[in-house]
Amino acid sequence: MTAFDAPVVIGLAFVVGLCVGSFINVVVHRLPRMLERDWRAQCAELAGSTLPAEPPYNLVVPRSACPSCGHAIGAHENIPLVSWLALRGRCSACGTPISARYPLVELTGGVLTALAIWKFGPTPTGLAACGLLWALIALTFIDFDTQLLPDDITLPLLWAGLLVQLAIPALGRTQPTFVTSLTEAVIGAAAGYLSLWLVYWIFRLVRGKEGMGYGDFKLLGALGAWLGWQLLVPIILMSSVVGAVIGLALIAFRGRDHSVPLAFGPYLAIAGGVALFYGPQLLALEKSLLR
Repeated sequence: MTAFDAPVVIGLAFVVGLCVGSFINVVVHRLPRMLERDWRAQCAELAGSTLPAEPPYNLVVPRSACPSCGHAIGAHENIPLVSWLALRGRCSACGTPISARYPLVELTGGVLTALAIWKFGPTPTGLAACGLLWALIALTFIDFDTQLLPDDITLPLLWAGLLVQLAIPALGRTQPTFVTSLTEAVIGAAAGYLSLWLVYWIFRLVRGKEGMGYGDFKLLGALGAWLGWQLLVPIILMSSVVGAVIGLALIAFRGRDHSVPLAFGPYLAIAGGVALFYGPQLLALEKSLLR
């Protein structure tokens, strides 16, 4: 990008990110409910029974509506960030407050998309980085809500990471700056999954209970596929420290029940996002600390 084009391109990326963030809100809200429907249908099929017919429910239908009064949200009320501010955070029909998390997700999508294009440029690498960040945003908020990291996102994300490392060099572009080779990506995917899988089983053998879910293994495997095996240690360390600090803060200030599981996926996702932008610096810091 030239100095003249850069602000325009980055600004456009911000707007696109806001729109994607709006769709991520839909994914965060609806995907867990879609999975619950599928699980109920599978259980009924195994039991030899039939569930009552339900209206279609997916990422497209029904139209978004206020959960309090059922008011269908029109196009003018669905402009990312702008509509929430114009409505002062309330439903236009019944005045029920609209959670500030909706514009927060949209703003996060806009900022991270702009940063990815600023860092990697409007290139295949930059677009791939945007895709990774969008998936991590969705996984973060779904895990916060449900302690669930859906296979519908983590497994395609893992395969996409490997395909990105294969495809971008084949297009005649330079190797992605957030990983060095396809070999490192394959090793990263395997090592990421197996490292937390081992931690899971050691914890289960020692404590007699599960310490994390299988979705965490798959997410770290996906990050290894995107970022390479060398960044796995910094990602695990960062996510563990952040998770421990937040967990202790919740216990100290909110009296959090120790028996209630703490979602680990969001901290892996945050650490993965940091590693995407600052991978070389993290590796340099790791080497200096090991000397």
